[in-house]
Amino acid sequence: MGEALIPEQVEVSGIKINKDLSKGPYFVDGKDTLAKLWKLRCEKSKEKIAHREKKYGIWSSYSWNEFYENSRLIGLALMSMGFNRGEVVSILSEDSKEWIYTDLAVQSVGGITSGVYPTDSARQLVYLVNDSDTQFLFLENDEQLDKYLSVSDQMPKVKKVIVYEKDGLIDFDDPRVMFLTDLYEVGKIELEKKSGIFEKEIEAGKSEDTSILIYTSGTTGEPKGVEITGNNIMFSISAGGRSLPVFDNDEQLCFLPLCHILERLISVFQPIGAGSVINFAESSETVFDNLQEVSPTIFTAVPRVWERIYSRVSIMTGEATPFGRWAFKKALAAGMNKIKAEDENRTIPLSYFFWDFVLLKNIRRMLGMDNLRRGTTGAAPISPELLTWFRAIGVKIFEGYGMSESAGLISLNYEDNHKNGSVGLVIPGAMLRIGADDEIQYKGGNCFKGYWRKADKTDETFTSDGWMKTGDIGLIDDNGFLTITGRMKDIIITAGGKNVTPSELENRLKFSPYISDTILIGDGRKFISCLVMIDQENVEKFAQDQKIPFSDFASLCAAPEIIELISNIIDDVNRDFARVEQIKKFRLINILLTAEDDELTATMKLKRGFVEEKHKTLIDEMYL
Repeated sequence: MGEALIPEQVEVSGIKINKDLSKGPYFVDGKDTLAKLWKLRCEKSKEKIAHREKKYGIWSSYSWNEFYENSRLIGLALMSMGFNRGEVVSILSEDSKEWIYTDLAVQSVGGITSGVYPTDSARQLVYLVNDSDTQFLFLENDEQLDKYLSVSDQMPKVKKVIVYEKDGLIDFDDPRVMFLTDLYEVGKIELEKKSGIFEKEIEAGKSEDTSILIYTSGTTGEPKGVEITGNNIMFSISAGGRSLPVFDNDEQLCFLPLCHILERLISVFQPIGAGSVINFAESSETVFDNLQEVSPTIFTAVPRVWERIYSRVSIMTGEATPFGRWAFKKALAAGMNKIKAEDENRTIPLSYFFWDFVLLKNIRRMLGMDNLRRGTTGAAPISPELLTWFRAIGVKIFEGYGMSESAGLISLNYEDNHKNGSVGLVIPGAMLRIGADDEIQYKGGNCFKGYWRKADKTDETFTSDGWMKTGDIGLIDDNGFLTITGRMKDIIITAGGKNVTPSELENRLKFSPYISDTILIGDGRKFISCLVMIDQENVEKFAQDQKIPFSDFASLCAAPEIIELISNIIDDVNRDFARVEQIKKFRLINILLTAEDDELTATMKLKRGFVEEKHKTLIDEMYL
């Protein structure tokens, strides 16, 4: 596209974006695709740090130049091996610099990147690779290679498999497989032979081309590939930058799977837009340690992570001396008074500054949040009480809402315009409305191109007048704040014909430090019941303090004192709800769940359908 076609631009948070975001095409710093913007960012930033990664206990830094050079080698090597514009490359790996090197390499040469969750089974890998017609498959290590080899005969279209890490595979030899170090060598040969080819491929990219595939979780059928275009990505960078800006001196921590749209938005799209620094967590298990080491200025996490941080502080205060518990109670009360004063536009009481200096500041430092400018949360509902608690200790968390089909963004709470309990205001340049059956419907420049090779499913997602149907139900108040009240498919209709939306009650229960997650049951039943996942760490601590004997997680869940603990929490929450919504019976899920289990998504949300099916016996017991 020529320079004359660029719409009028305005500078916002250090980048130039369309002045009018209600219509495209969308440009950031004069570029209409992520690959073009990335090339510009690399040229300008050069030896500045692009990202850090921890190896053997030491954080190492990598520049924008290294980002560009490595991605260029990957892109050139793939082209030399027969990769063509419009084809798909899949990545099965934990987050790493190599993940994003591959992502930008593929997009730069006109390809489409599709991420596969590291926890996906071999069967799921076969489906995703075949459905997308993947030509090249990148794998993290020997573990993921074993997964591929166990089903390789079922993926005949894969031309070559590239493995990032060589550990444990020194003597491995298979003509279908090569290592990243060898791919780099192929790229170096191509670079000498064909100077400038990579750059020409970047410039040939069009904003309407599909750049990435994000596969849905598949809880209501086979996963669908969501096609996100260059235009969608540039709109999300622009609208996000105008709402919650990211700056070139910001530090972020990447730990959610990069194949999830939320992490892709905050750890790939926005950092390329702003030129900020990404720190890759070692693993999901080390997030809290890495958070303390990095002390980022921006931290985005799903509700389950914020809940775990709250639980950690609850344990810490419970183990403190009587004076320590008293001091924390006073400090928290001072934080609550500060919130009330801010909301009422009154002067903040001096007592808050005392307690912040004496205690709250140290808590933030202990959590790795002493430099935090803001936290953000999305991908699942979060308890408003939890957001208030964090705000009281000096951590601002802004809740947002988005979907894979909207390139990660629909609405956001802003720094200077937010409402607790809502998911904020629609992002600039987009529109929201409440349609039939109270469904939230959306229109904006980041609405996806369609489902990969599923035109019928795409048509079902849009109304006749072009609005995208989200499948969520909600309401918009007089000030434009959107509140999500549930999923259409999750509404419970009891045998008595009463409609119950489970999300609010479930979120209230999860605010307890002893409850990790819940699922309300009751569709077609006489009353509402509940399956509960307890918080292992906090409940074990409670059992030890109360001298309650247990030998493993199952025996912990079976202890009468633990059942009574959860029962009392449920009774307290029930009081705030109508009788038809109240939980009459409950059962504890007595197995620990991880992302490898069908019941949990990779972002640690319970899959209602899987849980109900797998624990049908427990559910039926409650209705005998």
